[in-house]
Amino acid sequence: MTQGTVQQSGRGLPGPEELRNNGVVKNVGEALETPMGTQQDEHATGERSTRNRVARSILDHGPSTVTELAGRLGLTPAAVRRHLDALVADDVVEAREQRVYGARTRGRPAKVFALTDCGRDAFDQSYDKLAADALRWIQERFGGDEAVVAFARARIAEQAAAYRAAIEAAAPEQRTEALAKALSADGYAATARSAPLPQKGEQLCQHHCPVAHVAEKFPQLCEAETEIFSQLLGTHVQRLATIAHGDGVCTTFIPKISKTTDNATASTAGRNPA
Repeated sequence: MTQGTVQQSGRGLPGPEELRNNGVVKNVGEALETPMGTQQDEHATGERSTRNRVARSILDHGPSTVTELAGRLGLTPAAVRRHLDALVADDVVEAREQRVYGARTRGRPAKVFALTDCGRDAFDQSYDKLAADALRWIQERFGGDEAVVAFARARIAEQAAAYRAAIEAAAPEQRTEALAKALSADGYAATARSAPLPQKGEQLCQHHCPVAHVAEKFPQLCEAETEIFSQLLGTHVQRLATIAHGDGVCTTFIPKISKTTDNATASTAGRNPA
């Protein structure tokens, strides 16, 4: 599980960290005393900060009109519209007709702006805690560590259907690269590269782990993933490092497949080298 974030594009929300930034915009007098580059940077930061306030206000108060946002934030309607246009372009908020309860008055309903799923994911979420609590409950109620292992294997097996299709469609020498691309499609930002000498093989590197915080408490998730890599690639593999363990990248060593390793089992999958 991962906590969703909004991609930074210069106009939209940079993500949860900046959404919690309550810094105020420098006033004009201070800005004029700064070099041009710094002035431009401060202006951009101020724009993002104000945009974050607009989004936070919608989160706190629900779908809102331009007039409501302007009143709450002390901005002009024109300024609010400018920020809303940027947020809409970045898929952070969306415009919709205001729901009317009771008798409808004359005229068109007012337009309100609401957070999209993408915009809502930019704010703090508790998905990691929820997942960890659920696994802990499974562990305590349904068989201890064995129950967690069973869940981890079932979870990765369901994901592996797409990975298997990608690998089977690739030439043998391109299977690690095919697995990396399939993992990237699931948010793991994976790459494949030749392993440093004297090792003969490849390294599968996952630069992001959507479930890292949960896997820190339940390493069975990493172990099940390593097992499925071994099964998919038809050779034993060795997990060298994991983000959940505090390493910068999840790194898996995949030895060069030969006649000797073609018949190898996955018995060493998941073991770190001695």
